[in-house]
Amino acid sequence: MLKSIVFLFIFCLTLFVFAPLASANALVKFEQDIIPTSGGDLKIYFVGHGTLILSYNGKIIHVDPFSQLTDYNLLPKADAILITHQHRDHFDLDAITPILTNTTEIVLNAKAFEVLGKGQVLNNWETTSLIGIPVEATPAYNIVHKRDNGEPFHPKGEGNGYILTFGDKRVYIAGDTENFPEMKDIKNIDIAILPINLPFTMTAEMAKDAVLMINPKIVYPYHFHLSTTDINKFLELMKHVKNVELRVRNMI
Repeated sequence: MLKSIVFLFIFCLTLFVFAPLASANALVKFEQDIIPTSGGDLKIYFVGHGTLILSYNGKIIHVDPFSQLTDYNLLPKADAILITHQHRDHFDLDAITPILTNTTEIVLNAKAFEVLGKGQVLNNWETTSLIGIPVEATPAYNIVHKRDNGEPFHPKGEGNGYILTFGDKRVYIAGDTENFPEMKDIKNIDIAILPINLPFTMTAEMAKDAVLMINPKIVYPYHFHLSTTDINKFLELMKHVKNVELRVRNMI
């Protein structure tokens, strides 16, 4: 009996000590960048497609988790989850469920809230705080690219992009969008993460125009696929844009 109790204690202790370590090690397979901020280093993990993981001051923010990209049972639990819109490749319950805890904070759009039933809804241009990090929702919508019935793939006012402030750095995660005119109102961005994914988001030309409106210090293209996106065209166009550092990471 005593041996059984000791074994059970050791087993539970092993889970307590090594499970968080194992989940942290699972992040190693993703490309990552470290962005120094006045509040500590921000780590950006490029999971793939439109999915990111942000690590800041020991907290984990999952952005648009998508189970087709990786096994979320192996990843760190979410201190926060950010959902741009309700399409399954951005709002996936099979990915959200394994990382959710009783204290996970969630920010999402209204359509995703209708399904999930929890979290804080932000409409375009509304602001909040997510685990102490200032968050502002921006528009994210199509003007040109539409379905066969004439409906935009992403109607105006439905989905969000987000601006997050980490210390002295402002990070803009655009979500699924084209280069909408109000982008000119998005100011003081250090890092812009912009989608180039036809026919649902931006062409290379649209993405360049978005960069010119936002004028970030660093830009990452994301949500691109080599089968549908000529990323080299964007690289070529960006050669003529001064004072913006272009970083391409594996988002396939």
